[in-house]
Amino acid sequence: MEQTMLELLSQYGYWGIFFFLVLGIVGLPLPDEIMMTFIGYLASAGQLDLALTFISSLLGSICGITISYFLGGRLGYPFLKRYGNKFFINRRRLRMTQFLFRKYGNWVLFFGYFIPGVRHITAYVAGISRMPWTRFAAYAYTGGLFWCTTFIGLGYLVGANWERAITTFEHYGALTIWVLVPLLLITLAWFIYNQHQRRYNSNS
Repeated sequence: MEQTMLELLSQYGYWGIFFFLVLGIVGLPLPDEIMMTFIGYLASAGQLDLALTFISSLLGSICGITISYFLGGRLGYPFLKRYGNKFFINRRRLRMTQFLFRKYGNWVLFFGYFIPGVRHITAYVAGISRMPWTRFAAYAYTGGLFWCTTFIGLGYLVGANWERAITTFEHYGALTIWVLVPLLLITLAWFIYNQHQRRYNSNS
């Protein structure tokens, strides 16, 4: 898996990251979290630029979920029921996503990124239900921001131990989000502060 991702990055660079996330969000069975954690590690090792890595990932996830939203709005439930399996969207996942929407409302678009098998469907359901685009964007794009920050930040933070970190996340599931997100946000703030201080000191 690591070698495959390295070949993808060496051939397509940041465009490879972008399209990987687009296709993963639309529904192809791609290891999105593994890819983002891995490129976070590469950024920490100086092999990728952190800002460009983050931007390409965020834009890829936003574009992917927006495509799903418009497909859902235009094609509706009959399309998903008939052709959903081709996008790895089966009826069980569709029913589970509908249940989560009924229970948690629009917030499913935000935290659904962290649930494999659900993040591929939330935007389809939002489009089918004719959710206003502004409301969809507010929840889905903010969720994408936190999702990318979490896994790229995780890879950047743990470095060469990124595979062990992914194993831990898969083992403990959503419980780790309550620990990871605050920790990564603090780390990101510290990184930005340090960068600002270095620029200030170099200019003074």
